[in-house]
Amino acid sequence: MPSVAVYTLGCKVSQYETEALAEELVRRGFTLVEFDTPADVYVINTCTVTAESDRKSRQYIRRAVSQNPRAVVAVMGCYSQRSASEVAAIDGVKIVVGTADKMKVADLVSEYLSGKREGRYISAPPLDNEKFEPMRVEKAPRTRAYVKIEDGCESRCSYCAIRHARGPVRSKAPADVISEVEGLYKSGTREVVLTGIETGSYGRDLDGGCDLAELILTLDGRKSCERLRLGSLAPELVGEKFILRVKDAKILAPHFHLSMQSGSDTVLRLMRRRYSRAYALETVELFRRHIAGVQFTTDLMVGFPGETEECFLETVDFVRRAKFLDAHVFAYSEREGTDAVSLPSPVPKSERQRRSRELIRVVREVRDEILDGIVSSKKPLCCILETGDGGYFTAHSDEFAEVSVYAPENKQGDRVNVIPVSHNNGVICGKLAD
Repeated sequence: MPSVAVYTLGCKVSQYETEALAEELVRRGFTLVEFDTPADVYVINTCTVTAESDRKSRQYIRRAVSQNPRAVVAVMGCYSQRSASEVAAIDGVKIVVGTADKMKVADLVSEYLSGKREGRYISAPPLDNEKFEPMRVEKAPRTRAYVKIEDGCESRCSYCAIRHARGPVRSKAPADVISEVEGLYKSGTREVVLTGIETGSYGRDLDGGCDLAELILTLDGRKSCERLRLGSLAPELVGEKFILRVKDAKILAPHFHLSMQSGSDTVLRLMRRRYSRAYALETVELFRRHIAGVQFTTDLMVGFPGETEECFLETVDFVRRAKFLDAHVFAYSEREGTDAVSLPSPVPKSERQRRSRELIRVVREVRDEILDGIVSSKKPLCCILETGDGGYFTAHSDEFAEVSVYAPENKQGDRVNVIPVSHNNGVICGKLAD
């Protein structure tokens, strides 16, 4: 049987797409092997969120070619959508597919291996009229699985290249989401994460009025899974109406990842984000008012053109006020083709890195304050045990606190109550409740 190795760069949406394609290839008789081994076929799902992402994408493409120069190398994803000719110019690449028709790669590699197709295949057309591409994952190798419910983005953020790579909002049919979630649950998945490029925009293109809140309530009413999380959410898409509709959903975890980017109104305007600092803080407080024990994680960018020291300190203050459990902090990176590259007052790279280090320090301070409160409360945390090593399991609580706990037997996938005892480096150490 032919062997195939896959590698994903980038977000959870891309990881899901790679898993769906890998499952399809296995169904067709391919053997899945590790990426760093010789294979008949290599599939690289690329990312273009930063210049570093582009560089890493090229690096893994060349690594695949070097491991087996006669292999069929297929490249797909955001980088190949934006820079198809650049990808095609790399020696050894046979297939270049953008962010549409990714599942077609299964047909293409089979045609190359059978000799039915020769030369180079390139397809990265404009995405304006694309529909949601059907794909699904039937069995996840972990206790947590991602289900892609949406693709594309309606925002026009000045720094972002992804909207050019993903196109407009397209949503998976509600019946298909329900079928996939329930299939994963039956196969042993304990937690499902609904994800998309702009998850909160789910349903805007669908007839029949099903939006994200309605989808959550339907899954909850059917008891479609044990625990449900949501992918990254733009603050303006989850206001009070959304919160009031979903607050009593029993399967919905009390944790939300809100993509904030900055805590400065000046910077938010330059970024062309669609909310203000005050609105973001109000949204956080609304969640806390209606959902007990809710926690938040976020993304924050520093060093954006026009970000003064005062603007940066506003973001620091914002983090302390919002009290995020954790945050992904990163320095601004110029992207060709975005409006931000022409903005005045660029921040020197050394200063971007300094601000990044400082904000990470503050994020960890806030995180430790939250964990201090969780430990001192002694309130049991409801956790799903994920992986084990020497009797110790890693887990995440409903609120997404990371937990380490000893269990005397293999309880992977079990839902247990853990009494918090201490915390170290962002991880709560606990013991199983009696």
